[in-house]
Amino acid sequence: MVDFIRQRAGNAKNDILSGLTVALALVPEAVAFAFVAGVDPLVGLYAAFMIGLITSIFGGRPGMISGATGALAVVMVSLVATGNGMGEPGENLGLYYLFATVVLMGIIQISVGLLKLGKFVRLIPHPVMMGFVNGLAIVIFLSQLGMFKEMNNGVSTWLQGIELYTMIGLVLLTMAIMHFLPMLNKKLPEALVAIGVVSAIAILGNLDVATVGSFIRAGGGEGLKGGLPMFQTDIFNKIPMNWETLAFIGPYALILAAIGLIESLMTLNLIDELTETRGNSNRECVAQGGANIITGLFGGMGGCAMIGQSIINIKGGGRTRLSGIVAALTLLCFILFASGLIEQVPIAALVGVMFMVVIGTFAWSSFRILNKIPKSDALVLIAVSVLTVVFDLAIAVIIGIIMSALVFAWENAKRIRARKSFLADGTKVYEIWGPLFFGSITTFKNKFDVHNDPDKVIIDFLESRVSDHSALEALFQLVEKYEAAGKKVEVRHLSADCQVLMKKASPMLERVIESNVDDPRYRVMEEVYN
Repeated sequence: MVDFIRQRAGNAKNDILSGLTVALALVPEAVAFAFVAGVDPLVGLYAAFMIGLITSIFGGRPGMISGATGALAVVMVSLVATGNGMGEPGENLGLYYLFATVVLMGIIQISVGLLKLGKFVRLIPHPVMMGFVNGLAIVIFLSQLGMFKEMNNGVSTWLQGIELYTMIGLVLLTMAIMHFLPMLNKKLPEALVAIGVVSAIAILGNLDVATVGSFIRAGGGEGLKGGLPMFQTDIFNKIPMNWETLAFIGPYALILAAIGLIESLMTLNLIDELTETRGNSNRECVAQGGANIITGLFGGMGGCAMIGQSIINIKGGGRTRLSGIVAALTLLCFILFASGLIEQVPIAALVGVMFMVVIGTFAWSSFRILNKIPKSDALVLIAVSVLTVVFDLAIAVIIGIIMSALVFAWENAKRIRARKSFLADGTKVYEIWGPLFFGSITTFKNKFDVHNDPDKVIIDFLESRVSDHSALEALFQLVEKYEAAGKKVEVRHLSADCQVLMKKASPMLERVIESNVDDPRYRVMEEVYN
């Protein structure tokens, strides 16, 4: 116990400093995603605070940071716009439909966790994971390019002249500090130092650069300052609680829940690899769901794990729940007490930090291994990367998994074999090798010669396994063909579970199954399969 406390206390400094850095990086992200969704910046900031705090305390992955994300914001745009159209002008009804949707989203996520469905993230193949991080790195990079633009008469245009050069210079300075500082002193938090140095240069040098404050005002916001989140009683007063409302918000809630869980669980897997530890996916699902219910009821836009901020935290030394708690509470302090100071932080400093996150996130090794891995895996990796950028994470991952599954099924379908031999009494034996499932049943059927086979045939499944209903049906049909031809067929070494399924599906076939097998090899094989 003493060692446990000493270990946690020993990393407290890293957790606190990393949490402070993450809090600074959360501000422009939360504000930007609120603008994307069409809601007030404080709605995004409240979501970042509440979701970050709750998941840090109760989540299944210490050190992972959650908050408002772009993947969810792009889905919310249509929801908020349609909801606003259902009310009077200026009533902001879409905002309250958003809160209700986030609550329902949380209920769905909790259900997934309680049903222990989070473990299915383990089925995600490695090429999909690499495509995911590559695509997300590109998305983060592209999102930061918008910071190099300014609004002129309502039109977004690229910075030019001295403004552009100043912006680029401060971004490069931030990146240089983060790259070289660890070579001089590994104990200093490079991201926090870089933000502090660049902010001091911009403020003391009175540089005309975009800041967090100007960024918020350019988007129509009034500033960071706000109070504590308040319970949104108007959700129940303004929105009718009936089937029509459920039919409207239900599909959005399902999509948001799916995207949120996929992004959170894949980020959890990535952090597991970086820290060489193991998180609890089902616990994370419940925590994400609970956090979204709370944030929906208290005026937040909902969210999930944030890969960029999570990597900032891990690279900064954050390893325990303390780092996420510090980040969330610091963000709240920014909103309540330090909005004036945070609004002076140059956007260039935060962009530089995010560019370093992009460099650290992208799986550069994928270029090296593309010509060394199977072509199918390379195709999946590239497809997931592209789809993540073009569409969104959920679509990319689902398509990547489907592609990998189809490739796996095709490769295994080609491995079915039937070795033929004859016993002394003339009985023909088919020894089946390889998995028998929907993909291999056609090849399996072609192995048999019912018309020319002798009067007795043995089908031996010692080195095979009947895997699904399609395989069972193929076996039924084969036995029926032999019996229709007046020949006796015997099936040996079927696994116990397959015997049960066959007898349930067709009790008449019980007579062809040889149950009394005195073969030590079969007992070993059955134990291995089970």
